[in-house]
Amino acid sequence: MDQLSGRVISVNVVHTITRGRSRETAIDKRPVPGPLHVGPLGVAGDIQCDTRYHGGPDKAVYAYASEDSSWWEQQLQREIPPGLFGENLTTQHVDVTHALIGERWRIGGPTGPLLEVRMPRTACATLAARIGIPRFQHRFEATGRVGAYLSVVDEGAVQAGARLEVEFRPAHEVTIADACAASDSQSMLRLLHSSVDLAPTMRHTCERAVRAG
Repeated sequence: MDQLSGRVISVNVVHTITRGRSRETAIDKRPVPGPLHVGPLGVAGDIQCDTRYHGGPDKAVYAYASEDSSWWEQQLQREIPPGLFGENLTTQHVDVTHALIGERWRIGGPTGPLLEVRMPRTACATLAARIGIPRFQHRFEATGRVGAYLSVVDEGAVQAGARLEVEFRPAHEVTIADACAASDSQSMLRLLHSSVDLAPTMRHTCERAVRAG
């Protein structure tokens, strides 16, 4: 598989806002036809209900790989349709789990959006409720197959079928899975000392791992 070139197989935005255990949630995302504009705060038509933990420029877009969804289908013995994990972009043939923090994706050619991989998704009980398995968020995170939060460097339109090209990869070699585990203090130190302008949440994770290291 060429990990530097793939495609978007689905663009997903909120379908129904539901009531979670303590607050409303927009995790119920489902495929919609495009093209849809991608701006600094996300995909047109999408909503982040709990902006303390979701949304904002560093979490504007959430991407999940169809290959990881297929892996979960085998583990859970159930269908995982696009958007079930709350992702905006369901991708194919790009290794999201091993994407590097700070790598950049161009979608749909030169006029399409340019997105930067910022950090792994941190799951909560809302995901467990969505899947219907108590404490599933812990199992989800333990695999490292958590998907990636992306910021928007260049705005543009995205739709299902659009080509996804990895335009830039930094030299630090720290992946989404590495950052999710945050167990290797040397990797986290390398990320801190890299040229990537880290999101505050990602920087805090690295600093905590280095202190504990």
